[in-house]
Amino acid sequence: MNDKSRESSAEVDQEREHRLSDAYHRMLHEVTEDLEKLEDKTSQAITEALENARDRVQKASDLTREEAHEVMDYLRRDLQDLGAYLDSRTEDWRSWLRIDLGLIEASILNALERIADRTRVEITELTARAQVMGEWHTGEITGPGELLCKQCGHAVHMTRVGRVPPCSQCHNTSFRRGPGGTEAE
Repeated sequence: MNDKSRESSAEVDQEREHRLSDAYHRMLHEVTEDLEKLEDKTSQAITEALENARDRVQKASDLTREEAHEVMDYLRRDLQDLGAYLDSRTEDWRSWLRIDLGLIEASILNALERIADRTRVEITELTARAQVMGEWHTGEITGPGELLCKQCGHAVHMTRVGRVPPCSQCHNTSFRRGPGGTEAE
């Protein structure tokens, strides 16, 4: 591959990451708004809110149906992990992030706070339905927080919504939420 092809490929990858990160932000806000309107916040209602948000964001953006579904799955996983954390700890949900809250974009922090404070029991129900929980992989989009390499334990600090990088220490591609999060092992 020549230099021009590599630059073009990198630009395409960056553009896709930007689109998926933007979609994650938008879906999180859509789900938050939908859940605030609901009186019945069952796991089925949360699933429907995620699916409705996926459809609205997909229609309003240049995401393919597959990309919108992929982002919805990333958001569902992060919400499931938050729900499991809230269910298993008495600490404040902010410790789940394990990073400086000042580094997090205010809109993401606000949405997470609104979901955590108003739907703790409902997110716990959704968590119980999780098929794969607590594992993040290089290339996936995730929200802010600390991820630990499953091979060497090195911490990766995500200060914004973005693509999970490989471990900078051992180049492993599997992570779990940091000590403040849940473990999948």
